[in-house]
Amino acid sequence: MLLIVIAFLGGAFTVLSPCILPVVPFVFARTDRPFLTDRLPLLAGLAGTFTIVTGLGAAGLASAAQLSQYGRWIALATFALFGGSLVFPSIAARIARPLSSIADRIIARSQSQLASRRILSATLLGAATGLLWAPCAGPILGAILSGAALDGATWTTGAALAAYASGAAVALAVASSLGKRALDALKRSFGIGEHVRRAMGALVLLTVAAIASGVDTRVLASVKGVSTDGIESRLVGLASAMPPKPPSTLPVEGKLPALDGATEWLNTSPLSRDALRGKVVVVNFWTYSCINCLRTLPYLRTWAQRYGNDGLVVLGVHTPEFGFEHDTRNVKRALRDLNVSYPVAVDNDYRIWQAFGNRYWPAFYIVDAEGRVRYHQFGEGGYDEAEGVIRQLLGKTPGATNDGAVAASGAQVAADVAQVASNETYLGYRESQGLTPAQRIIQNASETYALPKQLALNEWAFGGQWTVGAEAAVPAAPHARVAYRFHARDLHLVLAPAGDGKPVRIRVTIDGKPPGASHGADIDADGNGTVTAARLYQLVRQSGPIVDRTFGIEFLDAGARAYAFTFG
Repeated sequence: MLLIVIAFLGGAFTVLSPCILPVVPFVFARTDRPFLTDRLPLLAGLAGTFTIVTGLGAAGLASAAQLSQYGRWIALATFALFGGSLVFPSIAARIARPLSSIADRIIARSQSQLASRRILSATLLGAATGLLWAPCAGPILGAILSGAALDGATWTTGAALAAYASGAAVALAVASSLGKRALDALKRSFGIGEHVRRAMGALVLLTVAAIASGVDTRVLASVKGVSTDGIESRLVGLASAMPPKPPSTLPVEGKLPALDGATEWLNTSPLSRDALRGKVVVVNFWTYSCINCLRTLPYLRTWAQRYGNDGLVVLGVHTPEFGFEHDTRNVKRALRDLNVSYPVAVDNDYRIWQAFGNRYWPAFYIVDAEGRVRYHQFGEGGYDEAEGVIRQLLGKTPGATNDGAVAASGAQVAADVAQVASNETYLGYRESQGLTPAQRIIQNASETYALPKQLALNEWAFGGQWTVGAEAAVPAAPHARVAYRFHARDLHLVLAPAGDGKPVRIRVTIDGKPPGASHGADIDADGNGTVTAARLYQLVRQSGPIVDRTFGIEFLDAGARAYAFTFG
């Protein structure tokens, strides 16, 4: 229920962003109509269409993107006729005759026939508006789309998308009502109702032309809305936060689920519940390119070494996010590079994930010697408390140990949370968010993009020739670039080499200059590096004051795959 409320608020916040502007003329052009029979059905049609199309696209339906493009052009044609009818009454009369005939066949004849035709007409216009609406995806919509991509078209993600669209519709309804009052006042004071109607029609036609030609995205680049990312991030955190329970009152949360869903076992022979009976087990869901997961590894390694002789088993469950993480060869290489020697179950089919009912990377479940889950923790942090639970279940002195600090280096160093003001950002179109309004992604086709001169905080943009797929963006020619305006100590980018495995050279800049002492572990001070394997690359580790910076990366060779930015 909390997720639905937060999604609704996220939708309402979208009216403060510039991305709402292209659909405003379509909504406000009907402010002179009755609310119940016209404006309400229009907004309902908008919300319903957005929910269906976005849900199917985010869930990975291959034809959804293509159908959306066809629908987009049909919607533009519909609004071109609508705008023309407002400007020229003769067009309205010609359109009304066939539409009325169609509506008469669809709707049973009754005393409310006229109102029913209005409702149908308004709903269809709302559906067309929904096909043209592309909201600025902030943290809330990003979290919903991530869930849809992960779980598919479930009732939960569908309800969250519907709540998001409903929030936007309610906010637009309020704005429309205020606009109606202003319009009525103009009509009463100056008697210019006919001129206002024609002006609204002209605005609709201009908007249709702008969207069809792509001019709207360039205009929106110079329009800055009110940023609600900070509020949304806190709301998303509220929805996902599940604070661990105090070690002194450990409940029994259930039995350890079966582990036979693993597609392969690494660093061990296959393990089962019976084989783990009598052991205290830390089950850790992770994936090797996830920065939050990587930062938990030093603690897991330490616990495995510190308590292994006392009956503790640390069990990693590698449940992949990106396609390359399904390749067991990549996972094996990652275990070597990350110095992970404890048992790892490869969960490519998500069977163990689903058996636990898990939804997070990383996630800890601590199981006692009788095979009962006694503690869980989602996300980073809380390591002392988790270790206290381990010690309690092993029969040791309560509390965390003082056997020395946990050693970490590179990307595994804990984040400077107080300085992180940028969110995980995907480059593939399925979950993309934060792309500058000056650009519109062309899906699954090579396209040349122009980098804007300036970016707002947490905006990013392509430069050069790119092919943007559902999961990753691929430089289609040498010297393609990406720029990102961020605020954090560390910046990482999940990258993979070309499809044939050929390494790809990269060059990084910070504010247009070589990074120098602020270079990450995977590049040198001049910003040079090479993408040799599919993994997370640390590209920035700021050495000075943490302020807003513009990160730039140039791919000197074509063919690499860029998946997601993360920060720390």
